This record gives sequence, C-alpha cells and structure tokens, in this order.
Amino acid sequence: MAPTMALTDTAIKNAKPKDKPYKMGDAGGLFLLVQPSGGKLWRLKYRVDGKEKKLEHNPI
Repeated sequence: MAPTMALTDTAIKNAKPKDKPYKMGDAGGLFLLVQPSGGKLWRLKYRVDGKEKKLEHNPI
C-alpha cells in the first residue's frame, strides 16, 4: 500500500464545495467530507467485529 499524505490545514481551508458531497482522505480511515453547502465534517471509518462503523465529529 502506498503511503498516505496527511491533509494540510491549507488543503482543508481551500476545499471548495461541489454539486455532490466528496471525501478528502487523510490516513487510517480518517477523512474530511465536504458538503455542497460548504460544510466540512471529519469522519472516521473503522471496523468492530467485522462490521463497518463510522464516527463523525462536529462540523468545522
């Protein structure tokens, strides 16, 4: 697996909304979800007992 470069503060601030929500991957299942409204949410995708879960942090 290729190394993942962490998102920078500049990249996050410069993320522009699009017609549909999109993800900006960070590392280890962590990603920033950019909403069409311009809102940004941190989410973490992980597994417990083989079941996929998502943890969401308050909007930034």
